[in-house]
Amino acid sequence: MRLLLLVFSMIIGVRVMAQHHNTNSTSRLPFRTEIGNKIVLHLYLTDSLVQYTNKKARAIAINGTIPGPTLHFTEGDTAEIHVHNEMHMESSIHWHGLILPNEQDGVPYLTTAPIKSGGTHIYRFPIKQNGTYWYHSHTMLQEQSGMYGAIVIHPKNAPEEKEQVVLLSDWTNENPHQVERSLHFATDWYAIKKKATQNYAQAIREKQLGTKLENEWKRMLAMDVSDVYYDLLTTNGKPADYRKDLKGGDTIRLRVINGSSSTYFWLQFAGGKIWVVGSDGQPVEPVEVDRLIVGVSETYDVKVVLPENGSFEFRAISEDRTNYTSIWLGEGETHAAPGLGRLNYFAGMKMMNDMTNADGSMHDMGMNMSLQQMDMNTVMYLEIADSNQQLITLNYAMLKAPANTTLPAGPVRELLFELTGNMNRYVWTMDNKTISESDKILIRKGENIRIILKNNSMMRHPMHLHGHFFRVVNGQGEQAPLKTVLDIMPMETDTIEFHASEEYGDWYFHCHILYHMMAGMGRIFTYENTPPNPQLPDAKQALKKVYRDDRRFYLGAQIGLESNGSDGEIMLANTRWLLQTEWRLGLNARKGFENEVHIGRLIGKRQFLMPYVGFDWRYRKDSEPEKNIFGQANTKDQRAAVCFGVQYLLPMLLRADARIDTDGRVRVQLGREDIPISSRLRMNLLVNSDKEYMAGFRYIATKYISVSTHYDSDMSWGAGLTFTY
Repeated sequence: MRLLLLVFSMIIGVRVMAQHHNTNSTSRLPFRTEIGNKIVLHLYLTDSLVQYTNKKARAIAINGTIPGPTLHFTEGDTAEIHVHNEMHMESSIHWHGLILPNEQDGVPYLTTAPIKSGGTHIYRFPIKQNGTYWYHSHTMLQEQSGMYGAIVIHPKNAPEEKEQVVLLSDWTNENPHQVERSLHFATDWYAIKKKATQNYAQAIREKQLGTKLENEWKRMLAMDVSDVYYDLLTTNGKPADYRKDLKGGDTIRLRVINGSSSTYFWLQFAGGKIWVVGSDGQPVEPVEVDRLIVGVSETYDVKVVLPENGSFEFRAISEDRTNYTSIWLGEGETHAAPGLGRLNYFAGMKMMNDMTNADGSMHDMGMNMSLQQMDMNTVMYLEIADSNQQLITLNYAMLKAPANTTLPAGPVRELLFELTGNMNRYVWTMDNKTISESDKILIRKGENIRIILKNNSMMRHPMHLHGHFFRVVNGQGEQAPLKTVLDIMPMETDTIEFHASEEYGDWYFHCHILYHMMAGMGRIFTYENTPPNPQLPDAKQALKKVYRDDRRFYLGAQIGLESNGSDGEIMLANTRWLLQTEWRLGLNARKGFENEVHIGRLIGKRQFLMPYVGFDWRYRKDSEPEKNIFGQANTKDQRAAVCFGVQYLLPMLLRADARIDTDGRVRVQLGREDIPISSRLRMNLLVNSDKEYMAGFRYIATKYISVSTHYDSDMSWGAGLTFTY
């Protein structure tokens, strides 16, 4: 029967690849069919149970696997990809780095209709390029849960060579939506997991107390190079992958793809030098290096030569050095890559202190700081800088295209963007505006767009442009390299330029750290006279759904249950607005109760200032009359009043609160929460003009539970548990 089927397929010119979706269904379409140069693929999006480190976690799989299958094409093919959504939620697929018609780009509600639950969407586009690319969901946080895969496009008539996809990613056992929510409330749980809290005890022990105090004087949180703690890093979906059919002397092309949601990887090879021959799918003149860092969503083609006798590790180490993943090349005695030691966080903190002004803004270093020319290893891992090792680290200035990449003649328009952010509240913006707060940027076909990007934030940002290659202005003149992603380090100022070569459409430009993008760091380029998109008949409503991502509200809470009663706070916050309610509840009427509700708007680049309006309601029985420090009768025992106030973040991360209520009474309050005494011990302080004060400690046991004790001037001593959400 198989022979008859093969003969029949040859007669009609159709070749069927026997790769089927891994489910319990008894009837499935083939994964891949070739009709001449037309490639028909079927991808099935499913909820799946995967097992990592002996823990079962629900994830999103493509054709039953995480990552999804590698898609192979030859330049000149036509792709027809049927995406079947078998999940209970809508989804999408973006073809990262591919040049294609706008409506095929796969950004839901912006370029392409979302794939509804139970629905099928057909993508059709010509393959106009070759190189290493990848695909992933552009819907919410699905990429973090496993919805991604590699794309390999070979040139026509290319000679055969040994090659291997190295698709890197990060995995969290936590629900990604909980990760995102937690980031918006400045949790340091992930720093605790990484042993990177930079607490006062550690600062004293390492003789860095001055560095720590200066850092907090400038109103900055602890230094970090990655926002999230990951339980696992993977290569092709596994903690370690293997390619055993290689022997000494073999040269192999490694198609490295950083498919992670927020992890940068340092790449090192146990067998010697690494030759960089391509970036973001485009060739570059070979560069010999000892190591390189690959930003989130970047791809690099590299070549390595295997030494004789053994299996040699090609290691990808997370930038925060908490973990790594590998592929082992060859078979025999194992040779491990050298690895990297623990980050010197206080050295990084000192560097950031030197880069920032008293208000937390960054010094303007101009073009003196650009194109990754500063090796972060030598700054934050001083043993490397102080050693005699002459290690060559790739930076963008080394990349050179093999041919002239000069843009066609045409009018030039220059745009300047400042990358801005707020780690305290996890807001990420361009020119202090999220994508929903900014207008689309109108461009015209035939224009040359030059973009100057200045990173005035504490984090790296891998900026990705959909549907276009841009030149990186890196000193290589006519042979400036072409890329679709540019990683911009803190304080860097970089320049890119692209030719507006498309006919129409909206094209996304955004930070590819998933949680930064969802928080608002992006812009939309739109071509003049773009016709209506038939996939999105209600364009205004569709755009509202795009903007909805960075307008979402997040719920946070801290609830203390102690022997002297309960005190706590519940917050509902988004990019600009904060609704909070605070309470203190005694065990009896003599201890009383208090409840304050505020709604405020955060103002400024760093959101230090928040005017608010609120309501204060309190009662306490049988207390002595008192006056506040301004000589006014203190109504803290019987009060029901509307209040108008302002909160401001002072140096040392102290929160000042000044208000006046409708009875004309003034209150000034000063406090700070979560002072990091040790890795898990936190201290809270509060005092106000009503002569109330509080001091307490929390020992963090888990992300959500702490053992706590505190003294309150109204409720006296208490001890118990505090629940943090």
